[in-house]
Order: sequence, then C-alpha cells, then structure tokens
Amino acid sequence: KISTIPVPDYSSRNPPSPSAAREVGQTLDLNGDIKMDDLTSGSDKEELDDEMREAVEKSARHLYGLIHARFIITSRGLAKMLEKYKKAEFGRCPRVLCHNQPLLPVGLSDQPYTKSVKLYCPRCEDIYNPKSTRHSSIDGAYYGSTFPHMLFQVYPHLLPPKSNERYVPRIFGFKIHDIAKQH
Repeated sequence: KISTIPVPDYSSRNPPSPSAAREVGQTLDLNGDIKMDDLTSGSDKEELDDEMREAVEKSARHLYGLIHARFIITSRGLAKMLEKYKKAEFGRCPRVLCHNQPLLPVGLSDQPYTKSVKLYCPRCEDIYNPKSTRHSSIDGAYYGSTFPHMLFQVYPHLLPPKSNERYVPRIFGFKIHDIAKQH
C-alpha cells in the first residue's frame, strides 16, 4: 500500500533531528529487508556490500513502480500515456474482430507481487497476456487496476465503440443450430 509521507520543511538552516531522520527511515522501509540503520551505521566511507546494494536497488525499483502507478493517473501522466496509446506502443488486440484496436496496460490487482501486468482492449473489454516476456514480468500494481478506465473517463471521445461482432460457427456455410450443440 502507498501511504502519503509528510515531508517536513527543512528550508531553514536547521538540519533534521535524529528522531525525524529515523522516522523517515522507518517510513521508507518498504518490505522489512532494509533498515535505515543498516545504511547509516558505520563509517561514511564504507561501501554497501553487494547483497545490501541489491536489496536497495530492488526496493528502489519497487518504489519507482508504485510511484509510476500514481503518476499515470494524474493529468500529466494520462497525457503521456495517451500518446503511447495513440501510437499503439502497448500492442494491438489479437482478436480479429477488434480490427487491430490498440491496447492499454492494466493490473488485475493494486497489491504488489500478486499478478503481472496484462493488456486491456477497450473494444472487446477483454484482457490479454503481453507477448514480450520482458513485459509479462512487470508487476501489474505498477499500472494499477484504475488506469485504462481513468484514461477513457478523461478522454471519452477516444473510447472505441463496443464490438457487437461475434464469430458464428458454420458447417458448409450453414449456422449450427442450438439443438445440434446438445447432442
């Protein structure tokens, strides 16, 4: 969960108190793996060992992803994502009857580490797995479940008409009657 972190004003020449620094450090402890005391203890000249550096980088990537989910639903973020949508940078719907409709990324959950990102087609209102393995390894929470729907709330004129076209199975050109499906 993302919580708002009150940022104290340190514009005066007084540096933050040790207790304030500790409080911010505890707030930034994202998943319990890294404590601010671990980062600040010892000499400033000591370098973080590889394991600690890797943990810090992992937590930084996670924090960046959660910030990304919040940013893309702001007016500026929506405008940037709209440009990507218009260029079909997220791909096109694989369903033939959607006529190459551009897709949008969506998370099935807002909780991190539960589901990877999926691609949403606004025409058929279905979701698909990304073709690229690079994209399928991205956490869905980094886009959130709100994004594509918020985009079309802000830009309703871009919402494509729903596809009423359905494939009709036929044998030798004849529709298969419902009674034939029962046998």
